[in-house]
Amino acid sequence: MTNRLGALQIAVVGHTNTGKTSLLRTLTRDVNFGEVADAPGTTKRVQGAQVMLEGTPVMMLFDTPGIEDSMGVLDYLEQLSRLGDRLDGPERLELFLQGPEASGRYEQEARVLGKLLHCQAGLYVIDVREPVLAKHKDELVILASCGRPLLPILNFVASSASRAAQWRDTLSRLGLHTCVEFDSVSPPLDGEETLYRTLSVVLPSHQAILSGLQLQSVNQKVARRVAGLTLIAGLLIDLAALRTPSSTVPELLEQAIVLQQAVVRQREQACVQALLLLFQFREDDYLAHPLPLTEGGLSVDVFNPEALKDIAAHTGGGVGAGMIAGAVADVLSAGLTLGTGMLIGAVAGGAALGVGRFSTRMLSHIRGFRELTVADEILQFVRLRQGQLLEALERRGHASVAKIDVAEGTTQIKSSLTALPKPLLSARAHPEWSAVGGRFQDSSARQKAILALVELG
Repeated sequence: MTNRLGALQIAVVGHTNTGKTSLLRTLTRDVNFGEVADAPGTTKRVQGAQVMLEGTPVMMLFDTPGIEDSMGVLDYLEQLSRLGDRLDGPERLELFLQGPEASGRYEQEARVLGKLLHCQAGLYVIDVREPVLAKHKDELVILASCGRPLLPILNFVASSASRAAQWRDTLSRLGLHTCVEFDSVSPPLDGEETLYRTLSVVLPSHQAILSGLQLQSVNQKVARRVAGLTLIAGLLIDLAALRTPSSTVPELLEQAIVLQQAVVRQREQACVQALLLLFQFREDDYLAHPLPLTEGGLSVDVFNPEALKDIAAHTGGGVGAGMIAGAVADVLSAGLTLGTGMLIGAVAGGAALGVGRFSTRMLSHIRGFRELTVADEILQFVRLRQGQLLEALERRGHASVAKIDVAEGTTQIKSSLTALPKPLLSARAHPEWSAVGGRFQDSSARQKAILALVELG
């Protein structure tokens, strides 16, 4: 029996608590599919999940309950064999499904076998941390009698308790020489592609669909990484360009610092949430550590080299540029070179040269106003931490119950600081690039800066 859409149907089967539901969550990228718990018998009924290819459902994966009494079922099937002549595996199972035990003592096993009989293939999920027992061998004998291709999936292979070699030997003895390693806690980066490629060997008549899914998996992986890097780049541009008005009055300066710290933390948290959503994980999968901002972590930065380059560009690098640059030097030396009156005059003259926005900021500085910016160390810290989060999400499977913790390692930021990338240095001179500032204006220049950061990785 096939569904009305003609999609390939595959049953995900195995013993209880081997990670079947987690495998489906990873393949479908649906964190809400089924229920995952470190307890046997979590899945009690058959549940289906669609796998899409270019917007069209091409495969149905069915999560089935765990097989709990394989030894009893196999004994019962052998009794049935003595009742009929020369029954093959599927015929014997059909006789079992029509009998009273299928709705009684072996109801759960009957659901599994019934579903596998009506699918084109089965994925047999194995927890390789478990020793190979007689019940597992009986389970494999029963599943093989369904007459459907069965592809073993070796789960939890990254565990120190893995018995993968023992399982491979057992599978070979039972005629199952092809299997796939797919750790649903920390799947290999090419895990999905390997699974689809191997399935296409087992199911050659469905090779077109499975090859399409393999290519789609590669493309989606690349697209997710680019999208993740774009989210991080937008965050960094927003923070590098952010300027918060302040004052030299201690109370007002402290208020401005607290405000800016809140804005920075909220903007980083928004990026974290967007990354988790992109990879289909929940917000509580991430162990949040507040960004360690102190008063010294936010610098007073009225002018920077990028801003002075803009001045030179506006004035053509002539006398006006020199006058403004000299005024800037005097501002930064607290007006000791020129008298304040002459200084204000020089700055005001800058407006006539087309650099009014710089003149306004210098006049504000002279009169006791400041602009807070996010320090380089904080930008580097955020860049490192978000990069580590992106890498953790790329390698995380949906069977993982441990929270993502990227705080450890970022404490080494001060010992490994490098110069800020050029796009962030440019953002320093463009407060209008900050989407969390009061002067935001999206522009092609801002988008180019984000793209340049993405290309840096």
